[in-house]
Amino acid sequence: MTLSFLPVTPDDVDSLMPIENACHSHPWSRQVFASCIGGRYFGYYLLEPGRDRQQQVITGFYIGDHIAGESTLMDICVHPDKQGQGFGKHLLHHYFEQAKSLGAEKALLEVRARNIGAQMLYINNGFSEIGRRTGYYPSAVGYEDAIVMARAL
Repeated sequence: MTLSFLPVTPDDVDSLMPIENACHSHPWSRQVFASCIGGRYFGYYLLEPGRDRQQQVITGFYIGDHIAGESTLMDICVHPDKQGQGFGKHLLHHYFEQAKSLGAEKALLEVRARNIGAQMLYINNGFSEIGRRTGYYPSAVGYEDAIVMARAL
């Protein structure tokens, strides 16, 4: 299967918001998403072939930033119907390559303490926990801790 990565532009926000909304209990607003395009931010979305070989389907995306030799993975989403098929790993590795090409030597991220699936993806790809942010994420009842993770690029 041939996968394609295309850079996220302001014109893509409306196409990516349904995936954002499906993946997060407290998703970014359209305005926040749009504010994370350009400047220090970079992002790509993943296309896979559809049933009709002429058609491609957006499977997921990521948004990162780059400042002073460090990159933060701000958001990464795979459509719920496509999770567990390796697309998250493809997106993560593409993020690593893009961050390195911008001169980043270290990658950082925050993940919900209850999101064990995402934590395993990150651990299996070289991240380790470096801290916690107590009560960082809103949840259905109260707040949830964020685990801060890092890895060298």
